[in-house]
Amino acid sequence: MSIQRIQGSAQGRARATAHGGLVYTVATDPANAASVAEQTRNTLAAIDKNLNDAGSDKTRIVQATIYLTDISTKAEMDEVWCAWIGPEQNWPQRACIGVELAGANLVEIVVVAAAG
Repeated sequence: MSIQRIQGSAQGRARATAHGGLVYTVATDPANAASVAEQTRNTLAAIDKNLNDAGSDKTRIVQATIYLTDISTKAEMDEVWCAWIGPEQNWPQRACIGVELAGANLVEIVVVAAAG
């Protein structure tokens, strides 16, 4: 069984990997916008691209982990997430965790999706 690796600009890691019927991807905001809401929008746009490039899409996400530098901004992030993820039949299992992130990143999102 082969592994498909979709390279990005970060050294030492792929922006998406597909194997065994699943797609794994991670993203942060490439623009480092000032607000959690805007960083979430930009990060989700990157997730959309990564999933698409690996043959999947957001309706096939089975699990998501969202890392926030300030967990008190969860409601702000969640508003953007809920608008993006769409109706209930698209909702994956999801966790939000407060962490330190590199640089100006306020949010990082990791997802696992079924391949298309």
